[in-house]
Amino acid sequence: MFLLDYIINLSIFSLLVSTPLVVRSFFNHKPFPRVKLLAGLYGGLVSVILVLMSFQQQGYSFDIRYAPTILLFAYLGPVPGVIAGAFSLAARLFASGHWIPAIFGWLQVMAGLSLLLPLLKRFSPLKKSAALFGAYSLIYVANVFIFNILQDHPWFHLQYLLFIAIGVGIGGLLIESYVKLYRLNSRLSETYKQMEASEAKYRLIAENTSDLIMLMNRESTVIYVSPSHEQLLGYRETEVNEKELCKFIHPEDIPGAKQAINAILEQKEWQSIELRIRHSNGSWIEFESRFMPVLADDGGIGHIVIISRDISERKKAEEILLQSEKLSIVGELAAGVAHEIRNPLTTIKGFVQLYKWETGSDEYNELLLSELGRIETITSELLSLGKPQAVKLSRANVRELIEYAAELLSPQAHMYDIEFIFNHNEEKDLFITCEVNQIKQVFLNLLKNAIESMADGGEIHLSLETAEEGMCMISIRDHGCGIPEDLLPRLGEPFYSLKEKGTGLGLMICHKIIKQHHGSITYQSKLNEGTLIQVRLPLAKD
Repeated sequence: MFLLDYIINLSIFSLLVSTPLVVRSFFNHKPFPRVKLLAGLYGGLVSVILVLMSFQQQGYSFDIRYAPTILLFAYLGPVPGVIAGAFSLAARLFASGHWIPAIFGWLQVMAGLSLLLPLLKRFSPLKKSAALFGAYSLIYVANVFIFNILQDHPWFHLQYLLFIAIGVGIGGLLIESYVKLYRLNSRLSETYKQMEASEAKYRLIAENTSDLIMLMNRESTVIYVSPSHEQLLGYRETEVNEKELCKFIHPEDIPGAKQAINAILEQKEWQSIELRIRHSNGSWIEFESRFMPVLADDGGIGHIVIISRDISERKKAEEILLQSEKLSIVGELAAGVAHEIRNPLTTIKGFVQLYKWETGSDEYNELLLSELGRIETITSELLSLGKPQAVKLSRANVRELIEYAAELLSPQAHMYDIEFIFNHNEEKDLFITCEVNQIKQVFLNLLKNAIESMADGGEIHLSLETAEEGMCMISIRDHGCGIPEDLLPRLGEPFYSLKEKGTGLGLMICHKIIKQHHGSITYQSKLNEGTLIQVRLPLAKD
């Protein structure tokens, strides 16, 4: 019967100790104002409940009302402990007799615990509880002898002290468990916050970088792609995930990619290669890709991170640089060749003309003079390309320059049954700052090419209009043989010509002159339908 009473009392006490700890966890562990006063009042309430649940044995009440008092002394100090002790004394006096021993013993316990507590500053709360319980036990045994309380029944007193010790132990373990869980939860919360902050940083980088970031496993299956894939390649994440990398790489680049992956798996070192990756619209974009190994727990390669950067613009810049180097080399070559050829060429041409005058004209002389004239034309173009020329800039009317070139080539146009149609859509004249002779040469070369492309005659449409702000646009449209679209990018390269006897230097000189005037030239053409050439030049400032 007594054992059941003990278990019930200890169970109720455990519940009462746990309740504020559980409730406290819902308040984000923010400090309460006057927490010691509140704890003392709650401890007093617990003591009253424990006194009401006491059971009688040999005329004395058995309860564990001093267990919450000892715990409050150990964890929060003397103030809440004394408050809880006062409540327990009042409840004890109200519930049963033996007032003098109860009051005297209470005073001794309060004084003894309050005096002992400063000596236990370096102790942990759990050790303080054990020490304070030891002090309480000594005071209790002293009162047994002072008031002669059942001195012949030591098991009665031992049983009571053990009852209190179990209560203090259970309460202390519950509080310590809560404290440790709180500290662990605080560390976990802090770790989670750091992980979230770190993840947010990396996500911010991954979602806002212009580079492609891809994660794949050892089997080359994609398991993550950055949002930049949709911006640069047009693929949503679901369209790429769980797919093999090789499905998006140009067939010619697949062996290089596989070789890089195998090298990573064997050497565990990063590899860098250039790849062409397919856009969702079917086109190919050039990327410089770096394959980075990610080590697994066993020391092997667990994943591979691929960071790719679009190098299309860099490739274009390299092509432009290569083209500039070609132009520079051609210029140097032109200067040397022209000087070496022109003098003996003039001598040969003179003797051929003299021989023709003396012997009369025949087909061989005409052929020689024609070919010599062609060589002289090439050397003249080479000289204009390679020889530095003095540039004299002046303000010129674009319409007058176009009309001059068209008028100069009118006889040749009539021979081919071609008519120039000039559309001037501007109400006022447009002026540019240029070297007049060079711009005239550009228009002459372009119109001459248009005439030569129309073997069956027709119309060549010329137009002049204002383009984007600060620019004018000259358009030349013919209806000749046209140019295959795949050959358009090569126009303007040194010695590249689509004409049977062309040198390829005319358009090259045009490109050079327009570039020097900070303009641009573009081509649109379809085979057997004709060609549209658009030249943009900056307008002169008022």
